[in-house]
Amino acid sequence: MTSSPLSPHPDQPVNASHQPRTTDGSHPTPPADASNPAHPARPTRLVHTAAALRDLPRGTGVRAVVMTMGALHEGHATLIRAARRRVGPEGQVVVTVFVNPLQFGAGEDLDRYPRTLDADVELAAAAGADVVFAPSADEVYPGGEPQIRIAAGPMGTLLEGASRPGHFDGVLTVVAKLLHLTAPDLALYGQKDAQQLAVITRMAADLNFPVEIVGVPTVREDDGLALSSRNRYLSGPERCTALALSAALFAARDRLAAEEALRVRAASVGHHPAPDRAAALAALGEDRAAADAHAVAYAAAGALHGPAVARAAARAVLDDAARLDPPLTLDYLALVDPSDFTEVPDAYEGEAILAVAAKVGSTRLIDNIRLVFGAGRPEATAAHQDGATTDAANAGDAADTATSAAAAPSPSAPSPSAPSITSTPPATPPTTPQGPLGATR
Repeated sequence: MTSSPLSPHPDQPVNASHQPRTTDGSHPTPPADASNPAHPARPTRLVHTAAALRDLPRGTGVRAVVMTMGALHEGHATLIRAARRRVGPEGQVVVTVFVNPLQFGAGEDLDRYPRTLDADVELAAAAGADVVFAPSADEVYPGGEPQIRIAAGPMGTLLEGASRPGHFDGVLTVVAKLLHLTAPDLALYGQKDAQQLAVITRMAADLNFPVEIVGVPTVREDDGLALSSRNRYLSGPERCTALALSAALFAARDRLAAEEALRVRAASVGHHPAPDRAAALAALGEDRAAADAHAVAYAAAGALHGPAVARAAARAVLDDAARLDPPLTLDYLALVDPSDFTEVPDAYEGEAILAVAAKVGSTRLIDNIRLVFGAGRPEATAAHQDGATTDAANAGDAADTATSAAAAPSPSAPSPSAPSITSTPPATPPTTPQGPLGATR
């Protein structure tokens, strides 16, 4: 889903922790801003059991569910607002808050994972949720961990699945249970957890779940860091190093856009001998005609390969970050086919996901962006850039940026002293909360 970021909801947070309980065990919160037609004035209920959820009036509209593991932040709020808009004033938005033990491996941070239910209810209510469903582990898994689980298949063994064996089996098992318990018409998940979104989409299709799966773009801080509940674990120096994840992705995006711009320029100049090519470029108003002629000739010869260039640009940033103090420890950098998460070849054309996972200190973070590869199609690398655009008017600037890089394919890396100044994130940060269950890895 490539919709533009949603504007912040004007509602003010409410303090659900000081609200009286109702007879069904729920906490009513004060009504939201009645002036917003997408969120009519009505209380947000907090319920802890499936029975209490079933007893709430559902109304005649569409029900959307947003699954989180709590510790909600603006990324989750954006997802809830997207759900609110999708279902309209007659629909119902249910937010689940459940820290799922099945998706945590040995030595992972289940006990450390933040639990902030009162604040979560406030944020969910302000963003437009009608119901917050916060079940206990006994409610979701009566009698203990289930003996039968849903297997994620081959896609679940790659990347995150390889780093965290069994993780996606745990994710799919709890998602399936929560889909049954909440019975939604649509379920919204974040593109930040791209692989997680992919396996859930595949599960819903393969197992005929009667629900529409909706992906929502990644929400980022102003400096480009993807929002995550685990960002709070980062010290100041660690957070500076962590900026290399998004910087690497943006470097790949920008380098790819520059390559495509060079291809367009090569096509417009034609395959003239070098002096004629320089003259043709000069006629286009180029000050560095000779240098551009060399770069354009390189592009015209087909020496640039989008996937290889994107990988190299991203890896250069990550290699630099590995030399910082504290260092970034790379888990994986992968450019994959979104249909099965297998690595794409250098000659690949079409949509791909550039995904990265790394540790900074003891905190493991993930991020990704979508890229589209195809010779002579700069618009393709613009439309899927998490909200960034590179239109034809900017192609010349991109090609100028890439002139020396195109002549020498190894991209220049950022200075180790400034890992966050590698490429500039989009002026309007793209939007996406964390993946299903808000699994903010």
